[in-house]
Amino acid sequence: MTDEQAMHHEDHSQCGPGYATPAEAMKAEPEKVLYSIALYAGTGIEEPDYLATIDVDPASPTYSQVIYRTPMPNIGDELHHFGWNACSSCYGDERKSRSFLILPGNLSSRIHIVDVSDERAPKLHKVIEPEEVKEKVNLTAPHTVHCLADGQVMLSMLGDKEGNAPGGFLLLDEEFNIAGRWEHKNEGMHYNYDFWYQPRHNVMVSSEWAAPNTYTKGFDLDDVAIGKYGHHLHFWDWEKHELVQSVDLGEEGLIPLEVRFHHNPDSTNGFVGAALSSNMWHWHKSNGQWHLEKVLDIPSVEVEGWPIPVPSLITDFLVSMDDKYLYLSNWLHGDIRQYDISDASHPRLTGQVWCGGLLGKSGTTQGHKLGGGPQMLQLSLDGKRLYVTNSLYSTWDNQFYPDIAKAGSYLLQIDCDTQNGGLKINDNFYVDFGKEPAGPARAHEMRYPGGDCTSDIWA
Repeated sequence: MTDEQAMHHEDHSQCGPGYATPAEAMKAEPEKVLYSIALYAGTGIEEPDYLATIDVDPASPTYSQVIYRTPMPNIGDELHHFGWNACSSCYGDERKSRSFLILPGNLSSRIHIVDVSDERAPKLHKVIEPEEVKEKVNLTAPHTVHCLADGQVMLSMLGDKEGNAPGGFLLLDEEFNIAGRWEHKNEGMHYNYDFWYQPRHNVMVSSEWAAPNTYTKGFDLDDVAIGKYGHHLHFWDWEKHELVQSVDLGEEGLIPLEVRFHHNPDSTNGFVGAALSSNMWHWHKSNGQWHLEKVLDIPSVEVEGWPIPVPSLITDFLVSMDDKYLYLSNWLHGDIRQYDISDASHPRLTGQVWCGGLLGKSGTTQGHKLGGGPQMLQLSLDGKRLYVTNSLYSTWDNQFYPDIAKAGSYLLQIDCDTQNGGLKINDNFYVDFGKEPAGPARAHEMRYPGGDCTSDIWA
């Protein structure tokens, strides 16, 4: 272990991975490197996707640069979301360590295991081929990755081996072998996408996008009209692995994507962002039932040349570690918003910054015009730095922001006022994925060593 790694883990070296509480996580040393996936799918460049290691230490001579690239062994994976083999749910088990990243290819259904014991130079450890996944569990299109308290890793899978809905949930054991499916049956599921579990409340929440056979081809509004996109939120019994309650969000909850609980493991409050309806829903439990209410609604905007008012398209959001702020990205409008959610039923807008978008309100950073729209978000543990990239999915990028394929992605850092609220682009930080050695690449999901506030769960 390097001196830097030892410093990073010194406060909890006698325990397992992660942190004892969200409050302890907020006291961690600032992140020094950040991982981002970079992909070539849909760009015309025949190169494998890769994991980029980025220097985010302001004192470093290579600050805001890609310092290492870990290529995947095949072309056309469409790396999308990824996660850790262990998190704070395993904190009490000193035998476990957060030393591997699981990088699924949403298009290929290939699952990559990357060893990050050397934080600045990750190495490919293992590959699970799609044929094995299809044969053993009849699933494809992996999406969200969460570690479990027992050492297993769980992935939401969006389709069956033919690319049809509803998909299911794949389990990997501690050696990254296929252990089977988590759910006993998928009756009641229409589609699948994201998930989050809260063991203290014996619940898992899952959301819906669409079947791989639908979304991989690009977005067609007619597919929404005929029911090919989801609008349900599902609540599962965590111990019994059974679906116990589904809520139809209707026209006001079309394409519910990311789901986030409060980080306080005793809280039953959580949120889901409905991308196409461009609103946020809040859930909580009372009298033995889960209840939802719409708490934010972002109006569509008339844009010249568009046949319909353009929705903001909330594609990602996250909650700060202290459960005070919610950050969301409006991929088509082009802004990132900060809301005070101290009162979860009444979010209050406290910050907004423009990072591209179709409305033409964005400026430049270090002389670069910000193309595309803000998409994936990652927040530092102390809540002071928000990282953002602009790629959603290759076919959707090419449809709405075709210039990304030619110019490549940006990776920005947004400075967050954690006391009074407020957002500001850090003009000293700009990672240009348009100047990669093999040509312009798209940047998507991000993670950093030690954990991150979008994925850690406390048992």
